[in-house]
Amino acid sequence: MKQDKLLSDKTVGLKPSGIRRFFDLVSEMTDAISLGVGEPDFDTPWHIRDEGIYSLEKGRTFYTSNSGLMELRQEICAYMKRSQGLTYDPASEVLITVGGSEAIDLMFRAMINEGDEVIIPQPSYVSYEPCAILADAVPVIVQLKNENEFRLKPEELQAAITPRSKILVLPYPNNPTGAIMEKEDLEAIAQIIIDNDLYVLSDEIYGELTYCGGHVSIASLPGMRERTVVVNGFSKAYAMTGWRMGYACGPAQILEQMTKIHQYAIMCAPTTSQYAALEALRNGDEDVAMMRESYNQRRRFVLHKLEGMGLPCFEPQGAFYVFPCIKEFGMTSDVFAEELLKEEKVAIVPGTAFGDSGEGYLRISYAYSIENLREALNRLARFVAKLRQS
Repeated sequence: MKQDKLLSDKTVGLKPSGIRRFFDLVSEMTDAISLGVGEPDFDTPWHIRDEGIYSLEKGRTFYTSNSGLMELRQEICAYMKRSQGLTYDPASEVLITVGGSEAIDLMFRAMINEGDEVIIPQPSYVSYEPCAILADAVPVIVQLKNENEFRLKPEELQAAITPRSKILVLPYPNNPTGAIMEKEDLEAIAQIIIDNDLYVLSDEIYGELTYCGGHVSIASLPGMRERTVVVNGFSKAYAMTGWRMGYACGPAQILEQMTKIHQYAIMCAPTTSQYAALEALRNGDEDVAMMRESYNQRRRFVLHKLEGMGLPCFEPQGAFYVFPCIKEFGMTSDVFAEELLKEEKVAIVPGTAFGDSGEGYLRISYAYSIENLREALNRLARFVAKLRQS
């Protein structure tokens, strides 16, 4: 066997996730506190779990259609209508996926021809760039700026566009920064998107977790529905990460090809999880409101603690992350995070895990109890004080 031909050059060339390395280190330590996981600390609400259990008791262990349960697709359409004023056909414009991440992968593979460019604002979710590369796209990175609250500005988008540009990733509310794009921000870039005949992957997985008013989807703006695939899911808002339930809504022409790939690679999303997701959409609004209020309390607590230790951090208005700046210490984000873990047994994620523009920043998740947050941030404050004294 020729070992040099064993593996795909494209796959071998991908960088491993910068998040996983810190998870692996924490797993080997005792008394460590992790603020690195982007996962709700709430259990999935009981009525949603009950529906999953009931579906098993009723023997609902069969395949669904490739696109997912029609009932669930209809409920997603009802949700999109009441939350964003968007109308989709459940038969041809909605696809149930294995988490939102599968939907991202499917859109790229369904739309990209080799050499097409995908514009990716960073810092942002770790999967966009690798998925674009695996689809034979050329990632074009836009480095978002702290002074703009990590929002994508019209001039930044315009500067990134070339004749090969095809898809813009719009990652808001944003992981890792907690940044949002309000309606005025979206309107400022929508005409640029239309004028340059771009398509948009709008990742709205944190859409229900905004703290200064309701989330606005770019698909709801004039001229944008027909060129936007909205990706969403149940992991964050409903505390259903392990259920692996996501969905995509968009033009039938694109969804048809995404479904074709899904058909061959996955067949269908887990049936039990689909029934649980149906219950979540029908009766989970109060659960979402309760969890959002709890996250908001933790958000304010964490910002107050960071202010007390003198770490600059813009106020995030979405998701459940803060992104403080540690440039004053003259250390890379990786070194800071490694030393903090070694000395104080607190795990946070270096900003560079989310792109080079994350250098000098750290991602701290506040999807944890106040008790854990208090202890971890006290340790961080002690570490910061030592650095300033040295």
